[in-house]
Amino acid sequence: MSLQYTIIPVTPFQQNCSLIWCEQTKQAALVDPGGDPDRISQAIEKAGVELAQIWLTHGHLDHVGASSQLATKYGVDIIGPGEQDQFWLDGLGQQSQMFGFDPIESFTPTRYLKDGDTLSLGEHQFDVVHVPGHTPGHVAIFHPQSQTAWVGDVLFCGSIGRTDFPQSDHAALIRSIREKLWPLGEQVTFVPGHGPEGQFAEERRNNPFVADQLFS
Repeated sequence: MSLQYTIIPVTPFQQNCSLIWCEQTKQAALVDPGGDPDRISQAIEKAGVELAQIWLTHGHLDHVGASSQLATKYGVDIIGPGEQDQFWLDGLGQQSQMFGFDPIESFTPTRYLKDGDTLSLGEHQFDVVHVPGHTPGHVAIFHPQSQTAWVGDVLFCGSIGRTDFPQSDHAALIRSIREKLWPLGEQVTFVPGHGPEGQFAEERRNNPFVADQLFS
């Protein structure tokens, strides 16, 4: 039961939108389609898959900007983030204006996600982990079988998410990484919201914000 994914950088923020699909059923999900809907549609077509769902890790503009347009085009549900991020989704018009994006209308997802939820895609199951800090409703999406986690803007290679936004919480972010992500396993590969993929083991050794030796 092979799971495939490809990363599509979108928006001037070079946000990592992921197209994930089940090799058996060709059912696909988009994680954080932040913009450039035409580029994303081309990637779906190139992969030869059928978009079934859109999954959001958190409510920031560069992670959700193309969601409504793509959901309408493909007739699919928007799932996530946590309900605590609805205030970010409500403010999308203001955010898009502030950052010089095309106007984006606010929306409410079909379903909010919370800690312990599961997502299904074809023959694959994913675990939802609530990881607040960068935003209060931020979630990570973990595929146990391939040991891969989509972590949005919580953790990056050598860095962590910003906590200077409304309702951000630095202490909560550190707890989310150490108490919610690390227990998933050192061998986990993570796909961050920006930049290259990494491994939890490497971050536990060398990340200047959350390396294990900082807390021993």
